[in-house]
Amino acid sequence: MTEQLTALDSETHRTLRIEKPAHERRHFVAIAPSEFAVAAASCPVLFAKRADTGAFYAAALMGFREGENLLAAAYGDASRFVPQDAICQGLFIDGDHIAIDADHARFSHHSGDPLFEADGTPAPALHRIRRALTALAEGADETQKLVAALNAHRLIEPLDVSLQFDDGERIVLDGLYTVSLDALHDLDDAAVVALFRAGHLQLAHIMAASLRQLPLLAQARNRQLTMA
Repeated sequence: MTEQLTALDSETHRTLRIEKPAHERRHFVAIAPSEFAVAAASCPVLFAKRADTGAFYAAALMGFREGENLLAAAYGDASRFVPQDAICQGLFIDGDHIAIDADHARFSHHSGDPLFEADGTPAPALHRIRRALTALAEGADETQKLVAALNAHRLIEPLDVSLQFDDGERIVLDGLYTVSLDALHDLDDAAVVALFRAGHLQLAHIMAASLRQLPLLAQARNRQLTMA
């Protein structure tokens, strides 16, 4: 279904309310570099390519199949990582303004948090959304700068993931990329310093280290299978 976007304003949408982020059925969610550290504490942070442009984007892997979010299944509302993209569902940046898909399932006039106070000023929920939208917009530019820097040193490599689960199912994940630690360690001092000063070295190490979450995520899926 095509989104029907309109400008968000305090008159038209004064009584509109928004439910909590619904990310429990999303297994692979785009994130901004500012989210890498928090995401990596719970799940792998990887690169993938956009189907329409072939450009790299960064995302958090939270499950192994469409509709499977192992973090949400394990922690529910106490999940340690909720992507900014989930916070913004149903709302978008349109120039200097916020656009809304008022038909999105998150919105109603009866339940959830208000977007506006009674006097028409932005409510706390809208302030959170505005911060998340800004972070995502800035993050898109930061991601492209990170990708360009890593590609300049040939640090991005394909990641082959093949996992066997306790129910006998084997899942193979294609089209994923990570940072090569071998290539990173082979860089000369000047390249390392340049990456460090640009803030890219830390992000590269976070991505590489986040692969340790892959077997833990698989274990979480096996535990879920035993409870099914």
